[in-house]
Amino acid sequence: MTHLRDLPPFPLLQFYATAPYGCSYLPGRVARSQVSTPTHLIDAATYSELVKIGFRRSGVFTYRPWCDTCRECVPVRIPVERFTPTRSQRRALARHGGLVARERPLIFREDHYALYQRYQLARHWGGGMDNDSREQYAHFLLQTHVDSRLIEFHEGETLRMVSIIDLLDDGLSSVYTFYDPDLPGASLGTYCILWQIAQCQHLGLPHLYLGYWIRHSRKMAYKAQFKPLEALRQGSWAPLDAAD
Repeated sequence: MTHLRDLPPFPLLQFYATAPYGCSYLPGRVARSQVSTPTHLIDAATYSELVKIGFRRSGVFTYRPWCDTCRECVPVRIPVERFTPTRSQRRALARHGGLVARERPLIFREDHYALYQRYQLARHWGGGMDNDSREQYAHFLLQTHVDSRLIEFHEGETLRMVSIIDLLDDGLSSVYTFYDPDLPGASLGTYCILWQIAQCQHLGLPHLYLGYWIRHSRKMAYKAQFKPLEALRQGSWAPLDAAD
């Protein structure tokens, strides 16, 4: 049961828990989410406050994990002014330093969808998203009520990567990134996070929000490689090591 003291302080919004469903990150686990409605009231300012208390979005669907017994999904963010890249991260910067980033309108493009399909089939085959239709792709990544940006990364004339980010009042939120899964020796995902960190620094924004870190999920474990990393536990942000 959700108690009044557990509800976020947003008087115009309502919060409800979903029915249980199979966890997509930890096999054999059952998950639930807490969802914020109505979606049309969640503007950029409100969403910024929701992200600070652990919410995230998928399209216009704003949620946070609300599982009955599991607390493995931990919201994490990078305090960008204290970030120092590792040796392998510096290699990723050098390897992909020739990529050209440009912002494009948040609309459907066939070349983006084709790259998304290739990425899902190579990296997340069998996870469900590898069968996403054009409509499902658009609902997931192109629908938004907040300040969202679509960034393309090209190498020459070749599209290598697409990233969706949200502009918050205290940082950027990394929504989703997909990239060429067949480029030999690539570290495109790492490079994109480093690029987002640099954008936060350029804009004078203190945090890059990375969504949820899950210790025992291979898909999410990479986030702990970006240090220092802060985790939200029991309503407070603290260094991840201290929060564990």
